[in-house]
Amino acid sequence: MSQAGPGAVASLEPPAVATLKRAVELDSASRFQESLVCYQEGIDLLLRVLKATKDETKKAHYRQKISDYMERAEAIKKHIEKEREDGKYHQQIKIEENATGFSYEKVFQDYLNETVTEVWIEDPYIRHVHQFYNFLRFCEMLVKGPGKVKTIHLLTSCDEGSGKSQQTNSLEEIKQSLKNYGITLNVSFSSSIHDREIRVVFALDTVILI
Repeated sequence: MSQAGPGAVASLEPPAVATLKRAVELDSASRFQESLVCYQEGIDLLLRVLKATKDETKKAHYRQKISDYMERAEAIKKHIEKEREDGKYHQQIKIEENATGFSYEKVFQDYLNETVTEVWIEDPYIRHVHQFYNFLRFCEMLVKGPGKVKTIHLLTSCDEGSGKSQQTNSLEEIKQSLKNYGITLNVSFSSSIHDREIRVVFALDTVILI
């Protein structure tokens, strides 16, 4: 059952304000792709606040704010599209600790289209429960997305400590789950990787995302 009334507004408004504040900060720093992600997330939250608000004066205030943020988000989108057309666009998303508004869907939606066939992931830290959960969420996004992903390649570091069996078992469970959707998960290990990187392979091209 969806929330409605003052309780919903009280719970939804703070994250909406925080996300939109972050969007403005990123916008001011010319980190446009990241700011666009936060604008979209914040606008979505603010729309939910508007829906739960009963006071007409507050509703008018929220509508104006939503309109202003949507106008800015659209301007940023056009700017990014123009840079892409001019061959000047380069995307590097920096997600700082405790930052909000960066769901997998928002970050990767521009790239996970119907032509995606393979995804290569390098992440040295797929060892603990929350890391397995995040990796699983990413895989679920690929399954539900419009792409025709057939293979996911994961390169990570091997847990040589007490968590080795958990790492092996968890990755095997994810592998079997993906197999049910016709997707092959190839896992390999390296002791020399330190950074995270995701590469998406389209039918005719490859793009490095992060």
